Amino acid sequence: MSGFERDNDGLAHGARAIIVCPDIGGANRRSMNSRIEEARGLALAIRLEVAEALDFRIRNVKPGSLFGSGQIDVIRSAVDAHDAALVFIDGQLTAVQQRNLETALGAKVIDRTGLILEIFGERAATAEGRLQVELAHLDYQAGRLVRSWTHLERQRGGFGFLGGPGETQIEADRRLIRDRMAKLRRELDELRRTRGLHRSRRTRAPWPTISLVGYTNAGKSTLFNRLTGSGVMAEDLLFATLDPTMRALALPGFDKVILSDTVGFVSDLPTQLVAAFHATLEELIDADLIVHVRDIAHEDTEAQRLDVEQVMNDIGAGGEAGAPVIEAWNKLDLLNGERRVDVEEEAHRRADVVVISALTGEGCDQLLNGLSAILAKERKEFDVRLPSSDGASIAWLHANGHVLSEVFEGDEARLRVELTDADWARFQSRALA
Repeated sequence: MSGFERDNDGLAHGARAIIVCPDIGGANRRSMNSRIEEARGLALAIRLEVAEALDFRIRNVKPGSLFGSGQIDVIRSAVDAHDAALVFIDGQLTAVQQRNLETALGAKVIDRTGLILEIFGERAATAEGRLQVELAHLDYQAGRLVRSWTHLERQRGGFGFLGGPGETQIEADRRLIRDRMAKLRRELDELRRTRGLHRSRRTRAPWPTISLVGYTNAGKSTLFNRLTGSGVMAEDLLFATLDPTMRALALPGFDKVILSDTVGFVSDLPTQLVAAFHATLEELIDADLIVHVRDIAHEDTEAQRLDVEQVMNDIGAGGEAGAPVIEAWNKLDLLNGERRVDVEEEAHRRADVVVISALTGEGCDQLLNGLSAILAKERKEFDVRLPSSDGASIAWLHANGHVLSEVFEGDEARLRVELTDADWARFQSRALA
């Protein structure tokens, strides 16, 4: 087997891998080429060296190995030809299938869930994110009892205590897993209470909140940086952002809104991670407005849209009960000719779509105006009388509302202004202070 280097955290660097995409049929909306490219992206995100990518039509799923014997022979030939250390199966494997494939192929085997867990484990930056990943990792590992891919293991709490147990260690391992998971849940509950307090404070300080959502690598973080001028990690890499990031943003008619960048969605997201990251995605539930960033240049942009909407519905952030959604059709800079014209014409026919390039900034001013217009729909008209000398209050109304008329007569200023109920309450509190 080929060797590979590890960094100080025990991560594999440059492990040579074979990608295998099984086509089991059903309702997969993506082309095989697109699936293979996404699988390559997942492998790149954990810094694997992809030596070859194979795809197989699975007519009869083998309970013990998923693939038929002839297909296993083809995979093993690729492993031997490239001296590969790892086989990444872009699908879900049972513990038995994973173990049997490792024996048959003479290489470590990791499925889609396992690889995504590894990526999330490496990228999670906050305490809550790390705890959520570890909990999801243990939930996944609990059904396997043995460490199937030690070469990717991180040497940190909870991930490394399973060792290579024999049958006599199975119950002990189960007990260790249960105890560790219970401890993690208690710590997460405490962090969620803290998050809830922070969220309630943001509600009491009534700045509108806007959340960016989208399929992974759709360009959310690039747009976030473009709009806020911040330096959030934004690379052409799957799952470049995992932990939610928030920044203040000024919009026309609003001196301050809160913009949140969230984790990118992906098809067949491991169920363990959907549950584990529910608290992270709760920012969507409380948002006043959601911007769905789509890679409009991607051949599977429509399938990606459906995946994102499904997750949003699952967590209660979509549908009629959810916040208004505006679609930002991103990566316009990658479109040329008729394709670009078609996209722009289709977007023009829809009130909930803005075509942009987060990379070049094209369309971003239109997006900001659109966000402002949606938030402004919640505003009501108020008549305000102030001393003409109260320049600070008059400036506040201009910054936080939409001033329809302004008349100065002697020592009095009369303004008619559009404000949300929350901003009106803020203004009244300010006047009493």
